[in-house]
Amino acid sequence: MNKFDVIIIGGGHAGVEAAYACARMGKQSCLVTNSKKDIGKMSCNPAIGGIGKSHLVREIDAMGGLMGIAADHGGIHFRVLNASKGAAVRATRSQSDRLLYASKVKSIIDSEYLLTLIEGEVTEIKISNNEAQGIRLLNGAEIDSKKVILTAGTFLNGKLFTGEEKEEGGRIGDKPSIKLADFLLSLDLKSGRLKTGTPPRIRSSSVNWKITKEQPGDNPRPTMSFITTNDVHPKQMSCFITRTNKETHEIIMKGIERSPIFSGKIEGLGPRYCPSIEDKIHRFADKESHQIFIEPEGLTSEEIYPNGISTSMPKDIQQKMVRSIAGFENAEITKFGYAVEYDFFDPRELKHTLETKKIENLFFAGQINGTTGYEEAAAQGLVAGINASLAIDEGSPWIPKRDESYIGVLVDDLVTLGTKEPYRMFTSRAEYRLLLREDNADQRLTPLAKKFGLICKERWTKFNKKMDEIGKEQERLKNYKVSLKQLNEMNSNSKAKSKSHITALDALKRPEVSYQKLCEALKIKPVRDEVAIDVVTNKKYSGYIERQKKEIKKVKKNENALIPEKINFNDIEGLSNESKQKLSVVKPRTLAHAQRIPGLTPAAISLLLVHIKKREYTKNDAL
Repeated sequence: MNKFDVIIIGGGHAGVEAAYACARMGKQSCLVTNSKKDIGKMSCNPAIGGIGKSHLVREIDAMGGLMGIAADHGGIHFRVLNASKGAAVRATRSQSDRLLYASKVKSIIDSEYLLTLIEGEVTEIKISNNEAQGIRLLNGAEIDSKKVILTAGTFLNGKLFTGEEKEEGGRIGDKPSIKLADFLLSLDLKSGRLKTGTPPRIRSSSVNWKITKEQPGDNPRPTMSFITTNDVHPKQMSCFITRTNKETHEIIMKGIERSPIFSGKIEGLGPRYCPSIEDKIHRFADKESHQIFIEPEGLTSEEIYPNGISTSMPKDIQQKMVRSIAGFENAEITKFGYAVEYDFFDPRELKHTLETKKIENLFFAGQINGTTGYEEAAAQGLVAGINASLAIDEGSPWIPKRDESYIGVLVDDLVTLGTKEPYRMFTSRAEYRLLLREDNADQRLTPLAKKFGLICKERWTKFNKKMDEIGKEQERLKNYKVSLKQLNEMNSNSKAKSKSHITALDALKRPEVSYQKLCEALKIKPVRDEVAIDVVTNKKYSGYIERQKKEIKKVKKNENALIPEKINFNDIEGLSNESKQKLSVVKPRTLAHAQRIPGLTPAAISLLLVHIKKREYTKNDAL
């Protein structure tokens, strides 16, 4: 047991997805972790999904990954966010029972006969002639491999801060990886420090639930995985909502200089879109209150997670701060909040496969690349695992494209632009989000997963059944005619003024026509929700989807076009001020580079291309 195809270091969300992918692709894989009992552990918020993040989960699942399945088996509260908005930005979120989630991850990992678990601390990666060839453990043991995937999370030189108190650790109760961090820093890889944090945990029985607002889960409940049904969900629980107030803010502001964020003890930047409560109050001084989601940690847990008050303030201030909040007047803190500062490495030193450019056969995945969040980590683990396995077989690498998946957006953003703060996914980062919806992740990626040998027979059968049902429903609706009168009867506000009869499928293009009402008018039985959603969405968005596909084709045709050095982006007519600012800061050299700038839309790229073609730049201007 001292030689494997692939060694994966770390048993977090990136590590388990990487290991699971390698094993499914037929590679003798070894997952090395400090503690087997911590495999799949949710270190911070016990939840999976959310805006942008759920798209990653669905894509991981479509590729045969384990995160969606574990979320369904551990999920105790499910909601679809942005349900009233367009399908492209809808996002599923599941609150998880920590123990059930980790237990399901562990059982899936244990079921892979090509995957070996080893408990131990990795201190060094064996490197010869700039090639990774295995690892060394603290106990002196050596394990050889063809590829090494490092998923160290927040453990590299990890330090925990609570006010003036500081200790070493990757998370509360766990030692950091000091020796491995020192070894990596000796490899001449660009590195930096980042910060994340967690809120205090509160004993559930000490909360006055009567003065909080209940937030039940959705009914019917959605699922995170394409192959599970909601009957695998455990017992469901409600979440609750409360808010901070003026008193809370005054308590924090009086002691803010004792926060390690403001005292200068923490050097690393934290996530801009998920700041600590002290940072939030400092930055948004005009806000009199901030919302707090009270989330259960599990069916058998006595603790609740107050999402929204992540903090590293001293314990005495945390106590006062918490008890100033409605419902928490008598709250008992079971664990105080803290910040974690850790090493990360510049992702621009990685290839799109997530293999390091300087050291062959060594892959980085997860928070080591500057990301935050379970979902972002898991997506990188999947990419690294697949590419490590493909490289062993001397196959072509998998480089997911931005117009094919959110995973492609994530990897391209990191590798091309790098990050100065913990990177998290949002739907706004994907310029082709109409094509990259939650509901069609399987159509985009499952055939590819089949090609790589990542999915089981059950998943492939279910996928083909769904595609067959979608095709049949589209044909069925084409064969029904709907009159103008029927369309008007479906909605009193209808302004239908087109032909007297159209097909039922074309009728779905109209905003006021719902699938359910259409089936009732035609007296036909509706198909199951999963199939109906795809049929309706593709039809309602068909015009926009076609336009986006044309934009993609147009950009790809011209993506190698040089952008003149002397160009003034402020001169481009029709371009938003935000787009002008982003272009001016990045100064892209090609159209391909410009389209990778987060938030720069296809329309903005088109305007840039038109501007370049219209203006008379000399050859020297473009060099």
